[in-house]
Amino acid sequence: MERDPEKDRGRRRRRAVVTVGATGRGPGMALRLLIRTPLLLMGLLMTGLAQVPVPASAPRGFWALPENLTVVEGAAAELWCGVSAPGSTVQWAKDGLLLGPDPRIPSFPRYRLQGDPTKGEFHLHIEACDLSDDAGYECQVSRSETGPELVSPRVILSILVPPKVLQLTPEAGSTVTWVAGQEYLVSCVSGDAKPAPDITFLLSGQTISDISANVNEGSQEKLFTTEATARVTPQSSDNGQLLVCEGSSPALDTPIKASITMNILFPPGPPVIEWPGLDEGHARAGQNLELLCMARGGNPLATLQWLKNGQPVSTAWGTEHAQAVARSTLVMIVRPEDHGARLSCEAYNSVSTGIQERGVTLQVTFPPSAITILGSASQSENKNVTLSCITKSSRPRVLLRWWLGWRQLLPTEETVMDGLHGGHISMSNLTFLARREDNGLTLTCEAFSEAFTKETFKKSLTLNVKYPAQKLWIEGPPEGQRLRAGTRVRLVCLAIGGNPDPSLTWYKDSRTVTEPRPPQEPRRVQLGSLEKSGSTFSRELVLITGPSDNQAKFTCKAGQLSASTQLVVQFPPTNVTILANASALRPGDALNLTCVSVSSNPPVNLSWDKEGERLEGVAATPRGAPFKGSAAARSVLLRMSSRDHGHRVTCRAHSTELRETVSAFYRLNVLYPPEFLGEQVLVVTAVEQGEALLPVSVSANPAPEAFNWTFRGYRLSPAGGPRHRILSGGALQLWNVTRADDGLYQLHCQNSEGTAEALVRLDVHYAPIIRALQDPTEVNIGGSVDIVCTVDANPILPEMFNWERLGEEEEDQSLDDMEKISKGSTGRLRIHHAKLTQAGAYQCIVDNGVAPPARGLVRLVVRFAPHVEHPSPLTKVAAAGDSTSSATLHCRARGVPNIVFTWTKNGVPLDLQDPRYTEHTYHQSGVHSSLLTIANVSAAQDYALFTCTATNPLGSDHTDIQLVSISRPDPPLGLKVVSMTPYSVGLEWKPGFDGGLPQSFQIRYEALGTPGFLYMNVLPPQATTFTLTGLQPSTRYRLWLLASNALGDSGLADKGSQISVTTPGLDQPSGEPDYQLPTEQPAGPSKLPLLPVLFAVGGLLLLSNASCVGGFLWQRRLKRLAEGISEKTEAGLEEDRVRNEYEESQWTGDRDTRSSMVSTTDVEPYYHSMRDFSPQLPPTLEEVSYPRGLTSLEEENMTFPGHVYDEVERLYSPSGACGPLYDEVPMGSCDLYWPEDRYEDARGIYDQVAGDLDPMEPDVLPFEMRGQLV
Repeated sequence: MERDPEKDRGRRRRRAVVTVGATGRGPGMALRLLIRTPLLLMGLLMTGLAQVPVPASAPRGFWALPENLTVVEGAAAELWCGVSAPGSTVQWAKDGLLLGPDPRIPSFPRYRLQGDPTKGEFHLHIEACDLSDDAGYECQVSRSETGPELVSPRVILSILVPPKVLQLTPEAGSTVTWVAGQEYLVSCVSGDAKPAPDITFLLSGQTISDISANVNEGSQEKLFTTEATARVTPQSSDNGQLLVCEGSSPALDTPIKASITMNILFPPGPPVIEWPGLDEGHARAGQNLELLCMARGGNPLATLQWLKNGQPVSTAWGTEHAQAVARSTLVMIVRPEDHGARLSCEAYNSVSTGIQERGVTLQVTFPPSAITILGSASQSENKNVTLSCITKSSRPRVLLRWWLGWRQLLPTEETVMDGLHGGHISMSNLTFLARREDNGLTLTCEAFSEAFTKETFKKSLTLNVKYPAQKLWIEGPPEGQRLRAGTRVRLVCLAIGGNPDPSLTWYKDSRTVTEPRPPQEPRRVQLGSLEKSGSTFSRELVLITGPSDNQAKFTCKAGQLSASTQLVVQFPPTNVTILANASALRPGDALNLTCVSVSSNPPVNLSWDKEGERLEGVAATPRGAPFKGSAAARSVLLRMSSRDHGHRVTCRAHSTELRETVSAFYRLNVLYPPEFLGEQVLVVTAVEQGEALLPVSVSANPAPEAFNWTFRGYRLSPAGGPRHRILSGGALQLWNVTRADDGLYQLHCQNSEGTAEALVRLDVHYAPIIRALQDPTEVNIGGSVDIVCTVDANPILPEMFNWERLGEEEEDQSLDDMEKISKGSTGRLRIHHAKLTQAGAYQCIVDNGVAPPARGLVRLVVRFAPHVEHPSPLTKVAAAGDSTSSATLHCRARGVPNIVFTWTKNGVPLDLQDPRYTEHTYHQSGVHSSLLTIANVSAAQDYALFTCTATNPLGSDHTDIQLVSISRPDPPLGLKVVSMTPYSVGLEWKPGFDGGLPQSFQIRYEALGTPGFLYMNVLPPQATTFTLTGLQPSTRYRLWLLASNALGDSGLADKGSQISVTTPGLDQPSGEPDYQLPTEQPAGPSKLPLLPVLFAVGGLLLLSNASCVGGFLWQRRLKRLAEGISEKTEAGLEEDRVRNEYEESQWTGDRDTRSSMVSTTDVEPYYHSMRDFSPQLPPTLEEVSYPRGLTSLEEENMTFPGHVYDEVERLYSPSGACGPLYDEVPMGSCDLYWPEDRYEDARGIYDQVAGDLDPMEPDVLPFEMRGQLV
């Protein structure tokens, strides 16, 4: 708030300001305090008796005028007004709207008059200013006998509204990714403010100048928003910095801010290659070269790759974000072919305009990779040896020299040629004479160069001078010795002298012996290598004897020399062969088999058997035998059958001398048509939606050419279908099996020999499905009934039916008193002697082992006669009998089937055709309600006993409701102590009939032995529990509970509303309730309060004057109170909702009888208090909304809310009325009486200043809103 300090000091010199705190009081508190004497002073102030007049001699006018103020929203403001105007009423006007002379200014809770009225101080104080207070204000003084009205100059109260938020685009708090050097738009919009805020942008702490801003109207009048747009061109230095939008306003101490974080993309720096050593590019072949490439900067950091002659060789790199550097290491082994290669490192990122490169050309030094000597170093003695030495390419070139032993030989010719990879090839030729003494010396060609001083490159040969050999012989087993086939025999050939070493060669029957190496057979011949011992040479031949070695001649040769030996070998048959006279066999054919033993030494005996069964054979003439052995033959005749197919007929050749047998077999191939085997499956079980495999066990030769399946006369496609396929073995596979697939499947097999057929049954199991379940199932109370559940299932099991009862409590789910019956596909739950507790939902569960089990819900409805609820608090309903009010009587009953309600008044049937009566009927399951609304209640006609009768086919019941006039409340019931401590007592009670008006409670108590009574008001007024505090330990108290409404209190006669208690001592245990209700704490010690005593003394002095004034005010307010009274509802209790559901909810309307039936879905299971409730009727089909306090019931198609309330609803007669009716009804000392002789208009109190207003009907506004505007 802004004010001129000089003017403030002047005003403080002229007057003193006293700030008085205003305490809001509820209507119940004001009503009770008016009963007490101290509040008579407030009555005197309201009638003007307590005003202190300004001396008549004082000049009439303003001695302090208000000034324009500027205040920030939420702060307090005070407009000054000092008046010298005796006998006048002072009030403020806001934009022409008069606020009234009441210092509290009830219509504006944040407004009050500040200052001392006796001094003429009427300062307007406004708490927590908001935009609605932004207006022009005037201080007005009413006319009086001393002069005309006075009006101060109009001043403006300006409310500054600070912006609450800044909306930044991109979104505040986010991170945006931009490219350096590009331009971007950023917008910032402020929230509603007054005046429009200023917006600035900061980029990395620097203010942006390129900004365009627009001021727009806000969401409310007088509010503005500012939208600013900035053009931003970020640079690489802005990476990671903030772009801030600041909003400043006179209403803000510090600007509000919103920011985004900038992620700026920019290219990296050029790459750098670190070369090991001083000579860049120079390397040696075989060197492990490691090169490091670095690129600094860039966002994102650089992507690096190595290239060799333009081809990528490494794409691996690493980054260090803290140092903003990217590194890539190339590791390579330098090879000669790398000479002249260009290595380059490339660096780039996503925003690079081009690729940056750094390159190096390799200069590779490499020696010759090999030295080759061409020519033979083996020569006969006294002949020339000619050799050539050639190197591979080297850089630089190498020189060559020859050595024989330790003697250097001079070359005959030297040549240098260009080589690979920029290198050179060196060649040297040598010719010399071979001598016997040089045999075995090393002949070496050596390459050398100054570039390879630490390395020597050589190639060596051994000189071999040839001369002839001398003697030869064989060592082995003696000739003629019998050797068993498979015996290991060792033959050794020996020779003396010769160079080169004698080449000893073995021959078998004039053929060279070699080592056969078949990979799948063991080696039968092992030919040893040439061995030397001194001047003696030997070569070994090891044999595993076989039939071919029998009487074979083995010879060893060395040059012109040779030696021989012969072996005798015994062996079993080398081959046993079975010959057949036919290849295609069929059952009944004759087969002749002949077994031939090709060769053996000594001869063998032949025999036949079939699958272990011995057969008799006939000897046959053998043919000639190889390997100088003996041959044998034998035949057998067989008759064929289909069972012989695949059997083996075996021929065995046995040598008695060798004790060895050789066998051969012939497998019978019998052609026959298909035959189904004994293990063929005839019944297959499957689960619905699962898979089934119908197997085939058939024997045939040849194999069946086709398997044809048919089902119910239809052939299944051999190529398969959406749900079947025929496997290679003929089996039929089905998937997604359904119950329709159940049945016999015919299989037809065929081959070239014939056909065969078989039937296979598929049994499909499927989950149960409930086909029939009567819902609802009805039974009269005490009767018997079956709940029948019929299913379709496979398989049908005896114990597959189960029943459950659905209920919230465990005892509700018991089925002990019911009988379960199961027969085939039908299950029954039999109920004997049906009871109401058995009504509700039941579930039939069927489980035959195939998931999922079937579940079905059924409701059991137990029909019973009506039972009307008789809550005692609802036996009376109060309404004003002045023909302007309405009353609603509520009747509720339970019963099945539906109930019909009838009403009587004093025993006479009620004529619902009378337009003053309207009945609405509600049905929800077994709970039924009838609401009878009586319009224009008349004391003479309608104060009577109304009887509600509920009837259905099983019986009827009724209840009585007394319609009475409004009165004082009945005393509370059942006052009791629920908790106690040394300093407090917890009380609980039940409210009595409230007389048709809102009631509140007051506790009167006294400490025995201490004179005087103390009072404590119960807050909130509707509470039925209260904790009385401020008591003393170990003290006996007597307590009374009073109920009061606008017409008086319940009195102290009822014993049920009083109780005596003794508080425990400090050393005794005490208990507190689990909850803590609102309490009123005394301001000081619990002794007799000083303030009530002072007020009592003052009250005695002013008793006579207060009596007159109080009676006058009371009579005027009673008239308004009587006109505003409408129907009253009473609280009650309701039993738990009946679970017996009979039929679907329905709603019907009848224009002629003015009655309707409405069924709801949510009926509360207990009575609701309607004391503070006025029904909000939902819109009709025309979507017309009715305000609270609706009194007219002329609309015929009226829809009621979903909840059925159990109390009488209140409908206020003034149209448009809202809020509590008796919030501010003060009562004087005459409050126990109801004056009937005169009433006054409540607006008359302001008649002296309301002459310029239009006359207003007395019933347009409720009482508490009248008299606020003048």
